Amino acid sequence: MAEAFKFELVSPERLLVSAEVESVVIPGAEGEMTVMAHHAPVMTTIKPGVVTVKNSSGSEERYVVFGGFADIVPAGCTLLAESAVAVKDVDRADLARRIQEAKEDAADAKDDQSRSKAEQFLSQLTTLEGAILPA
Repeated sequence: MAEAFKFELVSPERLLVSAEVESVVIPGAEGEMTVMAHHAPVMTTIKPGVVTVKNSSGSEERYVVFGGFADIVPAGCTLLAESAVAVKDVDRADLARRIQEAKEDAADAKDDQSRSKAEQFLSQLTTLEGAILPA
């Protein structure tokens, strides 16, 4: 059994998780990463995706996050999300609204850099939609 460490998932609205866990998989900007006890210190930005939390009991919980950053130290990990919700509580209409807004942002972009950033965010949202919602 893996050693437990302190994990907190915080959104502007509320504290979603504050628990001793075995591992956490986070969607870092440079790719997914698994955090375990005694992890090397790292600070990373978070892209829209799913955070998977493996509790000390062995059960898993999944949360959708929309951006933010994670502060990882040997004793624990704090993920500050721009927005977060449990996968089981995902609102299909809210996700569809976010995708529509991202499409509009891409279409309304004034320059290539803004358009590229909006298209990347749209791609992340549609990938997320496919990963968490049944067809």
